[in-house]
Amino acid sequence: MAAPADCSEAALAAALADVPELGRLLEVDPYLKPFAQDFQRRYKRFTQTLNDIGENEDGIDKFSRGYESFGIHRCADGGLYCKEWAPGAEGVFLTGDFNDWNPFSYPYKKLDYGKWELYIPPNQNKSLVPHGSKLKVVIRSKSGEILYRISPWAKYVAREGDNVNYDWIHWDPEHPYKLKHSRPKKPRGVRIYESHVGISSHEGKIASYKHFTCNVLPRIKDLGYNCIQMMAVMEHAYYASFGYQITSFFAASSRYGTPEELKELVDTAHSMGITVLLDVVHSHASKNSEDGLNMFDGTDSCYFHSGPRGNHDLWDSRLFAYSSWEVLRFLLSNIRWWLEEYGFDGFRFDGITSMLYHHHGMGHGFSGDYHEYFGLQVDEDALTYLMLANHLVHTLYPDSITIAEDVSGMPALCCPISQGGCGFDYRLAMAIPDKWIQLLKEFKDEDWNMGNIVHTLTNRRYLEKCIAYAESHDQALVGDKTLAFWLMDAEMYTNMSVLTPFTPVIDRGIQLHKMIRLITHALGGEGYLNFMGNEFGHPEWLDFPRKGNNESYHYARRQFHLTDDDLLRYKFLNNFDRDMNKLEERFGWLSAPQAYVSEKHEDNKVITFERADLLFIFNFHPSKSYTDYRVGTKSPGKFKIVLDSDAAEYGGHQRLDHSTDFFSEAFEHNERPHSLLVYIPSRVALILQNVDLPN
Repeated sequence: MAAPADCSEAALAAALADVPELGRLLEVDPYLKPFAQDFQRRYKRFTQTLNDIGENEDGIDKFSRGYESFGIHRCADGGLYCKEWAPGAEGVFLTGDFNDWNPFSYPYKKLDYGKWELYIPPNQNKSLVPHGSKLKVVIRSKSGEILYRISPWAKYVAREGDNVNYDWIHWDPEHPYKLKHSRPKKPRGVRIYESHVGISSHEGKIASYKHFTCNVLPRIKDLGYNCIQMMAVMEHAYYASFGYQITSFFAASSRYGTPEELKELVDTAHSMGITVLLDVVHSHASKNSEDGLNMFDGTDSCYFHSGPRGNHDLWDSRLFAYSSWEVLRFLLSNIRWWLEEYGFDGFRFDGITSMLYHHHGMGHGFSGDYHEYFGLQVDEDALTYLMLANHLVHTLYPDSITIAEDVSGMPALCCPISQGGCGFDYRLAMAIPDKWIQLLKEFKDEDWNMGNIVHTLTNRRYLEKCIAYAESHDQALVGDKTLAFWLMDAEMYTNMSVLTPFTPVIDRGIQLHKMIRLITHALGGEGYLNFMGNEFGHPEWLDFPRKGNNESYHYARRQFHLTDDDLLRYKFLNNFDRDMNKLEERFGWLSAPQAYVSEKHEDNKVITFERADLLFIFNFHPSKSYTDYRVGTKSPGKFKIVLDSDAAEYGGHQRLDHSTDFFSEAFEHNERPHSLLVYIPSRVALILQNVDLPN
């Protein structure tokens, strides 16, 4: 009867021997011990793939430079070298402006492993294919069909006029933009401004990289954000997909401008000390074949799984075959391309729940039972790819940041690979915005549960960092509502003028908007994210031009001019967001250990906690203010107000005297050795600093 236990102990010992730091992971979370063999297998697959790349490709450094040989490249003699991977093709040709679109005059030579190459000599020392030329790869399929395709490695594609499909345009400028500024150091506490270039103007049109550089970057800097997460940059044919149906993975979207203008945007952000992340979509790809990856070589299995496994039914898109050697080359090279060519500082990996599990998370609710994260339902090919991607990013640039968008809560996702983890720096705390929406939709203010709010904000895996957010782009989309809209709705159109008295709805909305954001910022994670415009309570949802709205741009814009209007109340929320971020910069609560929560009082609706030597006090009660409210603290000393949501500049009611000094006394309260008495008005958030402590 003892044999199984002995075997289990032997298996655990073997796993600990194979995975260098697995013991540290299991020490932090002993409940993972039964799954030690899963971590062992994952780590072995990662190291084996890395070793195979080393033996067959001279290492991941060379392997991840696929963009230097695949696609089209100008040679030193002025000629062109062309290379593609099309294992299902019978013949491959290059055509375009340069040969009057003759489909067969420039055939590729077939190489091993499904690769094809072509050299086009120069014409009088000049390239036969000048910058700006239109091109196509011509594929003769095994069935004899002639297919016109865009190279998967195309660096620039554009759509002219009313054309449905994109054209591949050879991008080889005589004077390419050179990045001038060094990358910023990794922020100790990351404050992310989630951004979309196309909607960054208040005008009803697609805004440009130039517009964003000149008009939005200064706003981001002024607001105190130190990181931008750029959405919808990888080229996508359908604008309303929000950038999540990628057609050309190496092309920066031409609808906003040129590749050189995107480089200038990133470089300018770096000059301001701002880190720039790319929203990278490697979880799936557009079904487009004319201007996408699908059916590139005439088969459904070139870059994707063949048959049903290669289709995502919910997203109506194609799924990569992550175990394929050339798919690994393509995706890892894509990661490196954005780092090297454009100077991005890391990535937010979209939709990785779909990658991690064969069921893609569809129709599957995650309860937190550890058995859900291991076993046959896990796609370990995709998991190995994510480990390789994180290894590559952090090897190339140790200050890079990677963020995982995962709704499942897979353990060790943000633990080092050496522990058997996946190697991400952060995961998105996706339960937090859902909690705020639920409270606003389903509960009266007096019925909010303080303990449940605190639990949602603090319920995260120890030593795995989270990006907290009250709302992201998901909550801004048509069909949903932003927090500002849930709070104030139609009155935002009529009662946001400072010339009119506060209505109960607007007053409640402005006060709670600030409190929700501050408690999320201070208690919810080790990083913070805000979607552009939501910081000032953007009054409308987001809806891209489509047939259903007569192709209107009215809601596909961010109305920054509203916060610049001194007669509107949006400025108050903007001011608060700015000062909240700048206070975090000063005190560093995001990089401090998780807060100590001393009170979550259900009747009083009061939450108090300490983090980064600051004392945070929230009174969520809709009507009750408290005089001489006792608040516990760990330290003796004199306290002063450093942030007060009730201040005039934040649209508050100015009920607190900022010249007041609060002195703690050696009176134990809520299991804290000291305490002080504070006046806490209703619907107010306060931050107190102990000025006797070293800053």
